[in-house]
Amino acid sequence: MGRWWSPTSAAEPRSVQLLLLGVALVAASFYAGAVVRSRSSSALVLPPSGSGSRPLDPSRAQDAGSLKFTNRLSLSYRTTPISVPDYGVAVCPLEYNEYIPCHDTSYISKLKNLDRSRHEDLESICPPQEKCLFCLVPPPNDYKIPIRWPTSRDYVWRSNVNHSRLAEVKGGQNWVHEKGKLWWFPGGGTHFKHGASEYIERLGNMTTNSTGDLRMAGVVQVLDVGCGVASFSAYLLPLDIHTMSFAPKDGHENQIQFALERGIGAMISALATKQLPYPGKSFEMVHCSRCRVDWHENDGILLKEVDRLLRPNGYFVYSAPPAYRKDKDFPVIWEKLMNITTAMCWKLIAKHVQTAIWIKPEDQSCRQKNADLKLLNICDSSDDSSPSWKIPLMNCVRLNKDQSNIQKLPSRPDRLSFYSRSLEMIGVTPGKFAKNNKFWQDQVSMYWSFLGVEKTSIRNVMDMNANYGGFAVALSNDPVWIMNIVPHTMSNTLPVIYDRGLIGSYHDWCEPFSTYPRSYDLLHAFHLFSHYQSQKEYCSLEDIMLEMDRITRPKGFIIIRDENDILSEINGLAPKFLWDVTTHMLENEESKPEKVLICRKKFWAVV
Repeated sequence: MGRWWSPTSAAEPRSVQLLLLGVALVAASFYAGAVVRSRSSSALVLPPSGSGSRPLDPSRAQDAGSLKFTNRLSLSYRTTPISVPDYGVAVCPLEYNEYIPCHDTSYISKLKNLDRSRHEDLESICPPQEKCLFCLVPPPNDYKIPIRWPTSRDYVWRSNVNHSRLAEVKGGQNWVHEKGKLWWFPGGGTHFKHGASEYIERLGNMTTNSTGDLRMAGVVQVLDVGCGVASFSAYLLPLDIHTMSFAPKDGHENQIQFALERGIGAMISALATKQLPYPGKSFEMVHCSRCRVDWHENDGILLKEVDRLLRPNGYFVYSAPPAYRKDKDFPVIWEKLMNITTAMCWKLIAKHVQTAIWIKPEDQSCRQKNADLKLLNICDSSDDSSPSWKIPLMNCVRLNKDQSNIQKLPSRPDRLSFYSRSLEMIGVTPGKFAKNNKFWQDQVSMYWSFLGVEKTSIRNVMDMNANYGGFAVALSNDPVWIMNIVPHTMSNTLPVIYDRGLIGSYHDWCEPFSTYPRSYDLLHAFHLFSHYQSQKEYCSLEDIMLEMDRITRPKGFIIIRDENDILSEINGLAPKFLWDVTTHMLENEESKPEKVLICRKKFWAVV
């Protein structure tokens, strides 16, 4: 087995200046963690610590033998029970640097009995435990610390996502172009190759009768179906509109990786046979720009999923040729779409330049009438009580018989601190809500002091047990976006999070998350491990730590708060995962002292 040790030299962060199309762009404070080749066998390369922008002084370089790591390069699989050897968790071979356990095509392609006609093979399908890798996923060769936001919206290091397919097949649509050592994102898309800004302005005009933008149309949260590299989401941010972007790992398999590398919120998912992992009535707009979804098939069951997710008076934006092209097949598709949307009582409010926009009605009388005429099915009211986690799609629509349950939410930023009816329904009083908000403001302030880094060095954040979203709200003025995760076996608080203008997803941490390795700069795990203590055999502490390591960027942080015995165990295991750990004290919600572990993933690479 090869050994792992510190390099004798490495390039520290540097400033990069680019001149493109006659416009000077200064990319300040780039973090460029360079990988240095060694003449020895497999080695762990650790760039020197520190946050300055000066190049490394070779005279200060550590001796190659002064820091040795015993972790071995090995394709290791999970065993029951898990036993981490003294030399540490094995390191996966370099070719597994993009390993996504539940979207592993080499495993899924061999499965039978999948409904591939409905793209079930694109959904999250986790292998049995004995087929799951249990090794640290390495970064690719020449991985660099990502470029900071907001420069990363337009430029990322090519070596971090070293795939040219999207640039080749989508270059004419201005998704992404190669610029030396960088990828450049001009802001284009399949339907808006001349730029997302003009397209977003057009949508604002279409939804407001040419009088305003999407904010005036009441849009706060958007679901972008088949998001590509998420430029639509990136250019909505100046309007303070927040987007849950998703796309499958398909022929354009690295689109979500590009989006996350840019610092834009996104995840791997597909509209196929199951409900999306988001609560009902969460989005003011669902957007599809040539998203390659067959909305007209299977009695419009996918459109009925969109209906579940839309708030009353929410918009469905469909930008695609079928509405207008004269190809012999497209008029039939358009007719089917109109029949389905009419049966659901959606109103077509605008058509322009191959874009059609429908609005979901607030008034329920039309739906009840169409249900009486057997034109559509009404869902059982109990269907909305459970988290939408691995629930089959339903060929029905929801009917809000009690209009008093529909609450008009304020616009952002007031929505962040608004006491919504969803809080009342789960028994959270206004006083408890205010106390929780104050608690997280104080905690986040202390977290920043513990981390000891500039706020601009952190962009992608995940709260692994988000509860009411207080942690995310406390970060709302910082240059970050937060993926709020609510474990589906916990209290169903994700509707609260969406009512606060935040985004997130249901998940089960006994499974890997649907994202690429190295997606997040910061993970926050607040009393998460203790929740899974009863499932140790199938969902051990080591399993969750391994997944944390997979989705954390090199030099990224993991904040863990939990029971003392759990923290002690994590502290003992951390060196075997190549994490540095410091322990701090904070007061919990009962004003009692509580330990906080600040873990930092080492920056290493296989060479």
